[in-house]
Amino acid sequence: MTAPVYLFDLASRQAQWLAARQTTISGNVANANTPGYRARDVEPFADVMDKTKLAMAATNASHIGFTPSKAEASKVKKSDSWDTVYSKNSVSLEQELIKAGEVNRQHSLNTSIVKSFHRMLMSSVRTS
Repeated sequence: MTAPVYLFDLASRQAQWLAARQTTISGNVANANTPGYRARDVEPFADVMDKTKLAMAATNASHIGFTPSKAEASKVKKSDSWDTVYSKNSVSLEQELIKAGEVNRQHSLNTSIVKSFHRMLMSSVRTS
C-alpha cells in the first residue's frame, strides 16, 4: 500500500494563502486615497508552512531530510514601502499592482502543478 500524497493539501493551503493575500492587496488599493491608511500584507507562505504540522517524510535513507493556518494581514514596515503620498498613507499603487501580478503568477503555477499531478495520477490508475 502506498503512503498518502499531500500535494493536493499543500496546493489547497497555498490557494487559501493566495486568496488572503489578494484580498489584502485589494484592500490596500481600495484605500489608496484614505488619509493615514497604512498598507498591509500577509505573512510569507514559507513562514505559514513553517507553522503547520505538515512535514516531509523520507521514504528512503538517501532522501534529504526536512524539519519543518492561516495567513494573517500585518502592517507593512516603512522600509518596505516605496513612498508616502500626499494623503499621508503608505499605499503605492505600483507596488500593489506588482504584488497582484505575483499572486496571479503563483496561482497559475499552483494550478498547473495540480493539473499535471492529477494527469499523472490518472495515467497511473489507467495503466494499472
